[in-house]
Amino acid sequence: MTNDFLFTHAELFIDKKLNIVTNLSNMSAIIMENVSDLNWVGFYLYDGEKLYLGPFQGKAAVTLIDMGKGVCGKAASTREIIIVDNVHDFPGHIPCDCDSNSEIVIPIIKNGELFGVLDIDSPILNRFDESLKKDLERLVKLLVDIL
Repeated sequence: MTNDFLFTHAELFIDKKLNIVTNLSNMSAIIMENVSDLNWVGFYLYDGEKLYLGPFQGKAAVTLIDMGKGVCGKAASTREIIIVDNVHDFPGHIPCDCDSNSEIVIPIIKNGELFGVLDIDSPILNRFDESLKKDLERLVKLLVDIL
């Protein structure tokens, strides 16, 4: 997978005229299909109090996450990207898939407001490097532009 292919592919299926659930569903599938060594890709959406499970690819997952709890809740409350090289060492990690070993969570912010987070898990330790982080940030920007 080349970065250009990933973004071209995303731009073909993400459209402001489509329902947000449709766009989030396609984005999770595009990431899962085009980024290697992942076992879960999805969105948790902010309802003003908590994060609730949105469109995803992978095994069934926790449906509600309190702000500040787990990797997703912490990233949402701090509005900062969190990369966890080994989830088993993260205090308060919320396990969904016992095969997950590393995780990245990217907050989705539109006009200063939290929309949700993009959550991605991998069975590989230390899976998420700076290059992949930048690529995923670029995909989130594409989503923010159509929200």
